[in-house]
Amino acid sequence: MIDDKPMKSMLTEFPWNERYRISNLDDLLSPALVLYPEIIASNIDRTVQLLGGNADRWRVHIKTSKLACTLRMLVDRGVRNFKCATTLELLVGCQSGATDILVAYPMVGANARRVREIAGQFPSVRISVLVENQEQLRQWISSSVGIFLDINPGMNRTGVEADQAETVVRMIGHAAERGLEFRGLHYYDGQYGEFEERERTAAAHAGYDTLLALVAEIRCAGLSVPEIITAGTPTFPSSLTYQGFHEKDFIHRVSPGTIVYCDATSLAQLPGEWDYAPAALAMSRVVSRPHQGIITCDAGHKTVSADAGVPTCVVVGHPELTALSPSEEHLPMQSKTSPGPAIGDALYLLPRHICPTVNNFDYALIVRERRIESVEKVSARGRETPMLESLAASSPRSAIAYRN
Repeated sequence: MIDDKPMKSMLTEFPWNERYRISNLDDLLSPALVLYPEIIASNIDRTVQLLGGNADRWRVHIKTSKLACTLRMLVDRGVRNFKCATTLELLVGCQSGATDILVAYPMVGANARRVREIAGQFPSVRISVLVENQEQLRQWISSSVGIFLDINPGMNRTGVEADQAETVVRMIGHAAERGLEFRGLHYYDGQYGEFEERERTAAAHAGYDTLLALVAEIRCAGLSVPEIITAGTPTFPSSLTYQGFHEKDFIHRVSPGTIVYCDATSLAQLPGEWDYAPAALAMSRVVSRPHQGIITCDAGHKTVSADAGVPTCVVVGHPELTALSPSEEHLPMQSKTSPGPAIGDALYLLPRHICPTVNNFDYALIVRERRIESVEKVSARGRETPMLESLAASSPRSAIAYRN
């Protein structure tokens, strides 16, 4: 069964364009992740243009880009500020030319110690973390790691609630007392993705009013806020139109990541006149015709992520096909025409959610002018080996062994 409600927040079809075709598919295993560098470059350039030509205002999320080659494209175009959610993403970002990375996820225990290790390994990279309580704050004493306070925008996932000014002021004071650098406030308002544009903007702006009221309380306490980070892809337009972020004595940065590649959701959320385009597709093949009006391709949820619901994708150039509920390797599709694509035919899928889809692949095909230019490792997918070097060094080789 197709979930009708979520379809309001994603495209239901996308027209074919010859620039997506791979000229020789005969020797390619499917499914495959395909990236188009010219479109990636266009999406990056368009974002910087929307930021008034100031690439410094973009703190792009590595969770989407994932590949070192994509991160280098961003760096080459002046983007130096990133955020990430895992230690592997942090490591790849440091290795790929980023100069300022926020680990925008609560790091505790061994994870926090690993961040400190990476910070020591890359002293020229300005690394920061999120905190929301005293226990987290204590982890960073005597380190070079900067501190952002995580503010809960009403998403109720992490952070201090925005109306808790006394708590926030106290945390900033404690950071200073412990010799830690307070970098600013992190405010990810990701809960408005399914709102219509006008309603989304109104809700986001109301949240920004509350955020700036908090900033005013911090200033009244004699403290400053160097940077404010808002907005993933859904509220990127809302942040651009909020006048309170202009001509202030803090740096305001936005943090959309999805727009680097785009997906069926982001293309529905962003204004069409902004001219973003899909830069990452999953190439799949038809493997079965199990029933009248049904075809199946090899792109189950281990290929195209199902985290955002069903349908998981749009078949580019095939408005007659609708993806049904996937299993691990199979993706059945309802076909409104007969006979429809034949067994062995290639289909190019635009994912509903590109970020976890990229994370499903070990490698990506880089295609330029219909030809495969290179095969690149998805450098930041998954996670690091789950053991700190200090433990590995102190453990007998016979006691702990990693096997492929």
